[in-house]
Amino acid sequence: MAVGRQVSLESTPRNMWLVTECSCLRAWAGKLRLPHGTVATPVFMPVGTQATKKGITTEQLDSLGCCICLCNTYHLGLRRGLELIQKVQGLRGFMNRPHNLLTDSGGFQMVSPFSLSEVTKEGICFCLPYDCQETPLSPERSVEIQNALGSDIIMQLDDVVSSTVTGPRVEEAMHRSVRWLDRCMAAHRHQGKQNLFAIIQGGLNAGLRITCLKEMTKRDVPGFAIGGLSWGESKAQFWKMVVLSTSSCLRTSEDT
Repeated sequence: MAVGRQVSLESTPRNMWLVTECSCLRAWAGKLRLPHGTVATPVFMPVGTQATKKGITTEQLDSLGCCICLCNTYHLGLRRGLELIQKVQGLRGFMNRPHNLLTDSGGFQMVSPFSLSEVTKEGICFCLPYDCQETPLSPERSVEIQNALGSDIIMQLDDVVSSTVTGPRVEEAMHRSVRWLDRCMAAHRHQGKQNLFAIIQGGLNAGLRITCLKEMTKRDVPGFAIGGLSWGESKAQFWKMVVLSTSSCLRTSEDT
C-alpha cells in the first residue's frame, strides 16, 4: 500500500496513509481510501458470510458507522450463485449497501469442520456439506468469483493449515500459497477497481514465515494479510508471529 502519499482515486483504487503512530509500541492509526469510501484503521470489520449480518439490519449497520464488511467467496460463489448476485449489480446491490466490501477467497473452509476438502496442485476440491456434491475451487476460479462480486478488497486463494499443524505440511502449504498468488494475479481482471491482497503463511515456523514474506513482497500487490493464525495456538505464539510478520514485511519493503 502507498503510505504517506496521496494518489488520485482516478489512477488507483487504493490510498493508504499514516495518521499517527506510537513512539514506544508498533501501534499506529491510518486511513485507507477505497473506491467506496475512506476506512479509518484499525477497524472492526463485521463478517457477513453469506452477504448478511445476522440479527442486524443494513440501516443499523450504517448507524453504527460500519464502512467495510467481510463476505465469503466460498458460500456466495458456490451456494448463492453468481447469476443471482449479478442480476442485482453485484454484491452491493444484493446487500443494499453502498460501502466497501472485502471478500475472503474460500481458503478458510479448508480447515473448517463443516466441510471436507482435498488439496491438489490445481486447487481445492470441496465436498459441500449440504448436498455432498464435489466442487473444485482453483485460484483462478476464486478470483473470477470475487471479480464478479465486485468487492473492493479481494483475497488470494491460499493453502490454509491449522497453526497447530507441524512438519512438512506447513512448508508445502507456504510454497503452494506463493504459487497460487501468482496464479491469482494472472487471473485478476479488475486491477483498476479491486485490490488483490496476498496472504502470508508459514504456521508458527519463523523461518517459513520470513521465506513467505520475502517471496510475496516481490510481487506487485497492494496489501498483505497474516494468515494461518487463531487456530488454537497460545497468545504468546500468536503475537510472536504477528510481530515477526509485520517487522519482516517492513524491512523487506524498505530493502526493495
